[in-house]
Amino acid sequence: SLGFTGFESHDGTSTLSFGFPYREAPKTYIRKLTLAPEVTSFQYLKKGETVLLTWEFIEGQATDYSDFICHTWEYCYDTYRPQPVKIPFSPEEIKGVLSNYFVESFVGDKALAYYSSPEMKVAACANMNVAEIGFVGRVLLNAFNAWEFGNENGRDDLAASSKKIFDSYLENGFTETGYLREWVNLENDSDVKEERPVHSIRRQSEGIYAMFHYLNYEQKYKRHHPDWEQRLKKMLDMFLQLQNPDGSFPRKFHDDFTVVDGSGGSTPSATLPLVMGYKYFKDKRYLASAKHTVEYLEKELISKSDYFSSTLDANCEDKEASLYASTAAYYLALATKGAERAHYAGLARKAAYFALSWYYTWDVPFAPGQMLGDLELKTRGWGNVSVENNHIDVFIFDFADVLNWLAKEYNEKRFSDFSQVISTSMRQLLPYEGHRCGIAKTGYYPEVVQHTNWDYGKNGKGYYNDI
Repeated sequence: SLGFTGFESHDGTSTLSFGFPYREAPKTYIRKLTLAPEVTSFQYLKKGETVLLTWEFIEGQATDYSDFICHTWEYCYDTYRPQPVKIPFSPEEIKGVLSNYFVESFVGDKALAYYSSPEMKVAACANMNVAEIGFVGRVLLNAFNAWEFGNENGRDDLAASSKKIFDSYLENGFTETGYLREWVNLENDSDVKEERPVHSIRRQSEGIYAMFHYLNYEQKYKRHHPDWEQRLKKMLDMFLQLQNPDGSFPRKFHDDFTVVDGSGGSTPSATLPLVMGYKYFKDKRYLASAKHTVEYLEKELISKSDYFSSTLDANCEDKEASLYASTAAYYLALATKGAERAHYAGLARKAAYFALSWYYTWDVPFAPGQMLGDLELKTRGWGNVSVENNHIDVFIFDFADVLNWLAKEYNEKRFSDFSQVISTSMRQLLPYEGHRCGIAKTGYYPEVVQHTNWDYGKNGKGYYNDI
């Protein structure tokens, strides 16, 4: 156990409190708007066993809060020196196991073909009726992964299913205005049981991002898809229309561009497809728009050290906001030169430390009898999500590349070393025969793992959330 650390008021004075064993008081947090009586946990000691507790106080100087976070993370990293987790499989073998998800989750008998994911309960892994663009369904990115893996490994079945997904979305996957249909509940081949009328800049961006990966891959083999190119160009043009004068994008909006949620925290998700669109179409308008997004990020997030609301529904500090901000600046650094490139690199570095602060550099001591403890899960390299959603996940995507690039750019080996910790640690819960990890089917890797008594109404306690 790590004991407890927290803030409390003593006679009107804010104080930093710490102690042992773990204690959460005066209430314990269960989920949003739900509190329970205070809790205390205990360190297990065998008869005659002792434990020595040591608290270490450090005094230092920092130019600003970002600098403080940088030094604090470096201290934590140097203290724990997390090492990569040893995995008994090669990356190729892991991909082979994961590819079973593309086989068993494929739904191809409806107006939209897709790999099933949202609303699935892991105890059964039964295919659901929901097709979803971007987080969490990621149907187009999954389709690209299946297309690439299938073509490079002689898996004609995967190439065929992913092609059917691309074709179905090209035909039936766009709204009247031209946005992607983000979330569709398909009752059968022709009937739509439910479709969410509100778009999110994050999911729209993630869909475009996935398709640029597909088009860039196809270009290498002299294959072109003008219909998809036309669709993506129209979407990027609509992004230019949607963007606010300060460079931000609204988090949620209707098909007619009316704003539902004007929060700008999800803005960096749009930077990536704008830069990709500039590189693909050679259209400088998209680069100018991308630069404008990072002007907003620098002013409202990075300079204020206030990374908020990149998630789809939370209004709070979260990991993905800093992760996306760092990645957005990295994309612009790759697309620019000279002083401009150096400026974006510095922003990427500054935001990266905030993202890294969400990742564990140590291993949570799960209690005996918990599934994660029995599996001997090492949490180093996994990341908490936000102050409202305290589960760990494997959300990383481009950030591993960002860390490796920053390591070279700034001669900072901690970045690349920890990137290796993340990439190895996230492979631990691979479900296969004899190692199901509480999941019904081979290759259905969990996106989220509950590891606290924060239960979101599902009472996680060391097991996977069942949605």
